[in-house]
Amino acid sequence: MTEIHHMAGHLIRRINQISVSLFQDRMRAEGLDLTPVQFAALFTLRDHPGVDQATLAGMIAYDRATIGGVIDRLEAKNLVTRQTSTRDRRAREVRLTPEGAALLARVHPTVRAVQADILVGLNQDERTTFLALAEKVAAAGNHLSRAPLLLPDDHDRPEPPHPSP
Repeated sequence: MTEIHHMAGHLIRRINQISVSLFQDRMRAEGLDLTPVQFAALFTLRDHPGVDQATLAGMIAYDRATIGGVIDRLEAKNLVTRQTSTRDRRAREVRLTPEGAALLARVHPTVRAVQADILVGLNQDERTTFLALAEKVAAAGNHLSRAPLLLPDDHDRPEPPHPSP
């Protein structure tokens, strides 16, 4: 093994490859065409119906410029609907359709089950530690992301200071 095999960025990329591969394999096994980002959007809409596309992008840490394409594909599958906001005519509110809610209920257990496979090789205590550390790293570096996680309450919070070089 070379130095790259011990670098955080390389390992995180590899774990992402594994995660996406497992997710896609499970969805395909269920006869579904659903991506991890589409699942994240559906899951978030379940708990936050009627959010606008830009807010949804922030809530799943996804690029605002391309969330429209994700919503387009979900709308084409009749899993979500969009309508112009009554509060802001420029915004488009997104909601699950009954079909979207049913699909989410169907795949949620599968997605939960695949989480253990993503962390294969770790015992339960190690998984708990890994997830806590991953959350800590993601939170600390959130402001460095091109698509930071922005929860609705975050819009009123000041941006954390950038670390000095």
